[in-house]
Amino acid sequence: MDSPDPDGVLAEQLLRLTRRLHRLQRRQLEPLGITPAQARLLRTVAVCERPPRMADLAQRLEVVPRAVTSLVDGLEEADRVRRVPDPESRRVVRIELTEGGREALRAMRSARRGAVEEILTPLTAEQRSILGGLLSTLVDSPGRPTEAAPPPEESG
Repeated sequence: MDSPDPDGVLAEQLLRLTRRLHRLQRRQLEPLGITPAQARLLRTVAVCERPPRMADLAQRLEVVPRAVTSLVDGLEEADRVRRVPDPESRRVVRIELTEGGREALRAMRSARRGAVEEILTPLTAEQRSILGGLLSTLVDSPGRPTEAAPPPEESG
């Protein structure tokens, strides 16, 4: 019988952790009435220097423009974002957060902290520090493709 491939075992552990994180995220967002995709769009709009165009959001989220339209429609209906005209071009529409969107972001941050704490509870402070360093190495490794995703959410 062959011994397990250590890299294969590690890959499976990472996949299981990712699935667990996704389940926790969905569970934390559900009471807020926000989907994970909507949460990502809200975070992306929040980190932009000025309200982004729909095309900018599609590029940053790495989705087709129609997907952004659907996300914005849902968030606009919930009064979390609004479409505003671009002052430089009447044909361009930009997306900005409403007060409801800013409140949702605050609630999302709190929910995320709770989810992270739940995941990290078994780890000591030293283990958390080591894990953070290892994850940074993997995320920042030069072999990964350049992505236009939003920067990590600020802590706090």
